Amino acid sequence: MTDPTRRKENFVAHQGKHWIEHWEPENAEFWESTGKKVARRNLWFSVFAEHIGFSIWTLWSVIVLFMGKDYGFSAADKFLLVSTPTLIGGLMRLPYTFAVAKFGGRNWTVVSAALLLIPTALAAVVLHPGTSLGTFLLVAALGGVGGGNFASSMTNINAFYPEKHKGWALGLNAGGGNLGVAAIQLVGLLVIGTAGATAPRVVLFIYLPLIVVAAVCAYFYMDNLATMKGDTKAMREVVKEPHTWVMSFLYVGTFGSFIGYSFAFGLVLQNQFGRTPLQAAAVTFLGPLLGSLSRPTGGWLADRVGGGKITFATFIGMALATVVLVLASTSKSLALFTIAFIVLFVLTGIGNGSTYKMIPAIFRAKARIAISNGAEEAAELLKARRLSGALIGLAGAIGAEGGLFINLAFRQSFADAHSGVPAFIGFLVFYGLCFAVTWAVYLRKPAEQPTSERGLALAGAEV
Repeated sequence: MTDPTRRKENFVAHQGKHWIEHWEPENAEFWESTGKKVARRNLWFSVFAEHIGFSIWTLWSVIVLFMGKDYGFSAADKFLLVSTPTLIGGLMRLPYTFAVAKFGGRNWTVVSAALLLIPTALAAVVLHPGTSLGTFLLVAALGGVGGGNFASSMTNINAFYPEKHKGWALGLNAGGGNLGVAAIQLVGLLVIGTAGATAPRVVLFIYLPLIVVAAVCAYFYMDNLATMKGDTKAMREVVKEPHTWVMSFLYVGTFGSFIGYSFAFGLVLQNQFGRTPLQAAAVTFLGPLLGSLSRPTGGWLADRVGGGKITFATFIGMALATVVLVLASTSKSLALFTIAFIVLFVLTGIGNGSTYKMIPAIFRAKARIAISNGAEEAAELLKARRLSGALIGLAGAIGAEGGLFINLAFRQSFADAHSGVPAFIGFLVFYGLCFAVTWAVYLRKPAEQPTSERGLALAGAEV
């Protein structure tokens, strides 16, 4: 048995080098004496770096508001521009998930934060009328690296916390990161309101030093866990699990909607209701802000009512809000449109929280079924944790691509009909599919379900 004093010596010996070779968060004595303080320090600086990453990922949702007639771009061009970082950000999430185990959480946070300097500085260089759309698309694509920060941050913080505190820590980490979307849009509003709609570089000059601060703070105040290992086997296993694709589909509907609407909200207001940059920026930050703040509520409700029930209700609410958006668009009611869009944002946040809560609940339920059939308890619970972690990373990557589809749908809708109504009708159909799938897989009475799902429903009421 390992001597607790010796374990603490191992920790202290490597702390100066930012590598921790001993980490036992499930050991109550270790957690209270040493682990809690270290984990919280890493959490706060990880949230800060992830927050800045989200801001740079969604930078172009702000920049396009500054692009007046002098730039010569159509509404379709601008929707293509904001679609590009969405695509790259989703693709970056899988390699970023594994980068933490390979390079260390602290080391990768430094690198991933520093990488944000490239798209931000390049945007400052090319941001003027006369620059080609292709150049802007390339710079916007580089901004997609900010979308990967979420995956690496969640993977890193997940390893620092014991099971009983993971929900709080990961919820705070995710919510703090998502708030980066609202933060940069609020900065854009302040810049437009003070320096005017011809000074987009001011936004970049604000964020360039913040990126440096995030990287420097991570360098001095975060740690690497030597005990963290990349579990590529779990990823290979989880892709064979049917629930992986169901939950990824549902996460496209929740997080994909959140990030897609975050990019598109201002553009829709400008092109459908003729809002000026200042008028659009005055309300666009509200949606991502309230959507980020409502995410923990979705997790809290899922704990008490059941993730499947909350997700099902959320998709019904999103469908109803979309119906209101169609009615408001056709009647040209700006007030009703704005209220419905903000309500839709809040619902996406609740859905983000409830779907993420469903993932570990599903695998815990499957583990209980296996244990009741004679499988070894420790092995099954470990498998549940491994597969849950893998699915969280995969669903996060797939879900982010929902934002790409939303912006491409808006692009085509405005190009063909000069209105967002066709896109909203498409979203309405998709949300209908989402609540139908949620009901069919997770909410039907056990007697109505196939045998393989019956046990899951009986064992996992919290799903």
